[in-house]
Amino acid sequence: MSLHNQRTRRIRTAAITVGILLGMTAGAFSSPAHAATETAAPAVAKKKIRAKLAKKAPVAEKFVPLPEASAEQLDAAKRVLIGRYECEFGKKLLIDVNDTNRGYFNLRQGKDVWVVKPVVSSTGAVRLEDSKDAVLLIQILTKSMLMNVKTGHRLVDGCVHEVQRAAEEELRKNPPKSVFDTPAAEAASAPK
Repeated sequence: MSLHNQRTRRIRTAAITVGILLGMTAGAFSSPAHAATETAAPAVAKKKIRAKLAKKAPVAEKFVPLPEASAEQLDAAKRVLIGRYECEFGKKLLIDVNDTNRGYFNLRQGKDVWVVKPVVSSTGAVRLEDSKDAVLLIQILTKSMLMNVKTGHRLVDGCVHEVQRAAEEELRKNPPKSVFDTPAAEAASAPK
């Protein structure tokens, strides 16, 4: 070991030792009144937090009434899969009915909650659009995906509801016939 490394190590050890001694000295000479206020402060803070939690209303009551749902929206609401979705990387989504606004749903991902309305697209996919244009959940036959509308990025992907899992299993057991497997295509590809 070089002389420079030994000197650096000794200085570092001395600095740590002095820091520990200063901390212990400051703790020993701190006033008992200061210690009493420190232990009382967390108790007061806990009481304030409990009071705030008690005042919080259920999620559905916090939302402002939204426009009446159209007939198309109510039809699309029948196709929304309500319940828990298991997503990639261990993430989860939860969709439940919004009690305040008929035809709307609450979409939860972690601590975030959005009120979404269902819209059926021309492809048959169900789109759950956020009322504040922040997120969009696209629900197809075998999976769902949550996107940030403003940035265009996926928040979570590969989300599967139990109904979608069953549909995927059914497709695996009985794959649909290909459009290329028609009698005309078979005749054209047959050897002559």
